[in-house]
Amino acid sequence: MNSLFSTEPIVLNLADADIIYYPSFFGTEVSDSLYNELLHGIPWQHDTIRVYGKEHPQPRLTALFGNDGKPYSYSNITMQPHAWNLLLQKLKYQVETVAETQFTSVLLNYYRDGKDSNGWHADNEKELGQNPVIASLSFGAERMFQMKHNTNAELKQNILLQHGSLLLMKGTTQHCWKHQIPKTSKPMGGRINLTFRVIQ
Repeated sequence: MNSLFSTEPIVLNLADADIIYYPSFFGTEVSDSLYNELLHGIPWQHDTIRVYGKEHPQPRLTALFGNDGKPYSYSNITMQPHAWNLLLQKLKYQVETVAETQFTSVLLNYYRDGKDSNGWHADNEKELGQNPVIASLSFGAERMFQMKHNTNAELKQNILLQHGSLLLMKGTTQHCWKHQIPKTSKPMGGRINLTFRVIQ
């Protein structure tokens, strides 16, 4: 499993953020294989979230893997981690080499089609600590990753997350920006996203 840097990394020049985008972290053939392995080898779960006092099915499937059985909580959901499998350990090692961070967990999201989404949020939960490093791998259909600054409405950024790409977010990014994967009416296939993080 080799990382293929066929395209130079892109450093985003954004205020209050430290973001590097690797459009081709993995080549197409490797990415195709990884997508299929993840799709069929991960114990996906479909949780219910509570929004303004009402419960709704979460618009995507998820799974959590991590060290030492440490849970992760967001949107009134507390997930218990599975033990690392060999595939995720290999991916973690690849990402850690570039991120220069030893990650303790990975949250996987499976967007089945364009109707699945992830609303505006930041990865700033207290268990992630100050200035968390978030490394996000994407496989499958390309989806738009939208960002907006918390206090300056004019600061926005869209990134088309490609098949086999890596998005690395550091510094004050999670404290100063929010991001989302919006719904789209365009017909499209599934996308699997892995966000590696350090749970304190």
